[in-house]
Amino acid sequence: MRLRKAAIMPALVAVSALTLTACGGGSSSSSGDAKKATAEVANFGLGTAADSQGPVKGAAGAKKGGTAYDIEPAGFDYLDPSQQYVNTYQVVGSLYSRQLTGYKTDPATGKVILVGDMATDTGTQSDGGKTWTWTLKKGLKFEDGTPITSKDVKYAVERLYSPYQTQGATYFQTWLSGADYRKVYAGPDAGELPDSVIATPDAQTIVFHFQAPHADAPYAAQMPNITAIERSKDDKEKYNNHPVSIGPYKIKSYEPDKSLVFERNPEWDPSTDPIRAANVDSWSFELGIDQALLTQRLMAGSGNDKDAVTIAANADNASIKTIQSDAQYASRTINQYEPYVDVFNINTTRVTDVNVRKALAVAFPTATVQKLLGGSATGDVAGNLMSPTVGGWQNTDPLGVKATPNGDPVKAKAMLTAAGKVGYTIVLAYSNTTRWQTTTAAIADQLNAAGFNVQRKELDPTSYYTQIGKPDNGFDLYRSGWGADWPVGSTVVPPTLDGRTIGDGAPNYSHYNSATSNAEMDRINKITDVKEQAAEWMKLSDTILANDVPMIPTTYDKYFQVYGAGLGGVAYNPVLGAVDLSNIFIK
Repeated sequence: MRLRKAAIMPALVAVSALTLTACGGGSSSSSGDAKKATAEVANFGLGTAADSQGPVKGAAGAKKGGTAYDIEPAGFDYLDPSQQYVNTYQVVGSLYSRQLTGYKTDPATGKVILVGDMATDTGTQSDGGKTWTWTLKKGLKFEDGTPITSKDVKYAVERLYSPYQTQGATYFQTWLSGADYRKVYAGPDAGELPDSVIATPDAQTIVFHFQAPHADAPYAAQMPNITAIERSKDDKEKYNNHPVSIGPYKIKSYEPDKSLVFERNPEWDPSTDPIRAANVDSWSFELGIDQALLTQRLMAGSGNDKDAVTIAANADNASIKTIQSDAQYASRTINQYEPYVDVFNINTTRVTDVNVRKALAVAFPTATVQKLLGGSATGDVAGNLMSPTVGGWQNTDPLGVKATPNGDPVKAKAMLTAAGKVGYTIVLAYSNTTRWQTTTAAIADQLNAAGFNVQRKELDPTSYYTQIGKPDNGFDLYRSGWGADWPVGSTVVPPTLDGRTIGDGAPNYSHYNSATSNAEMDRINKITDVKEQAAEWMKLSDTILANDVPMIPTTYDKYFQVYGAGLGGVAYNPVLGAVDLSNIFIK
């Protein structure tokens, strides 16, 4: 996925993811709404047609009515579902938007399954996985009462080709029309896409003809932009300010970067919705609140804050120890894995000697970095490039990072000596914030002790990713974060390691390019069984890491935050790395 993760992890100053079978442990949710302050790997699955039926059972003790509150450290740049990619945007979008498929979270067990949302199930493949068909449920309506048909879904996908659509996911467009999809079709103003690309044989059926097999299409169909848009209400860029609801709530008022208030949408039919219980009558969002103050308000729970939550903002470091040590917070603390892995990229176009890259990995003080970023509450030391929430994840350690988390500068210096590279200059770039000034200083000290000559280079935090995303960035070592958009490594390995994607702004920040690895990615992408794919992505990721060392994994990121004591039905969705608002109620 693109840099959507960069906007949502203030506690880590950072940057999606589930298994089709259990990958270990259980969820960290206990019965009712209590959440143990631990992080365990959750169980996931692919839902059936029965799972895709509404209405939602709801959380134990759920009540209807009242107003729930949400406090966010930043505003929402995009309310148009077609432009939403950041996970906080996806979660707020779930209040008024729906997709062909979606994630259903059980607030009691924490189990997450993919189900049909607007569709009757998760889809049917044919033609070797190149063609996918979904059938829409009956009773779906826009907020003005207009019935939703397959033509509205087709139109929503067609508008993704429009020039102004720059922020959302591009999976369906590229799968349908290739990497240069905008050159193939200019959007709805140019007419409709032919039936050979997207067919709507009747009002309930939509058929997508992809250019290649995509076994993970059901997961791509849950991205925010695979929705329904009412053409008569679409005013292009302006639609971002007043998206038409097809979910349980509609926008009542909106002041960008200040507030967003939702009220019930009477045209939403709960019998069609297997995901959203929509217990409360309204949602009130307060935007642009300082992170430390946000956590303190949730801890105190005064006034409306008693019924408040935040979607994805981690607790500030200063509050973590208090939350961990005070029993009053235990039942309302969430601490679970996020779908993100933090790494330090090694620029392979500059650090061309693999022995130097291996020495960097051996010397790297991963445990120190973890501690400075908040400790085990916000991240475990990572051994590989896949989050434990990704399908097929294995607890591997190709570089020995977990085995020697403090690093071994003595061994690293011996490696540099053998390679004739003692004194090798490393330009260590970092986001110029207090956190990264401190963290990179510690990294530089240890790498210097290992025989490197580290020169730190501060970068403007606002343009950090823009600068490290340039192929000729002039840096040797720098941090980034990434996560899968859905349960398969196809949204981790190719985006970050396919050499054919290297370019200005592309997420292959290590500029890694191997013809052998590229060919292996092509082979795996053709596998039509998602579970088999997942295992192959894990294997390839570890092989690249062990042999070529384009990155040094540092932490498997975790979410740590409290919520108001007046809320019930609070659940966490590790696929998105965010709180699920679907079943929340006022006690």
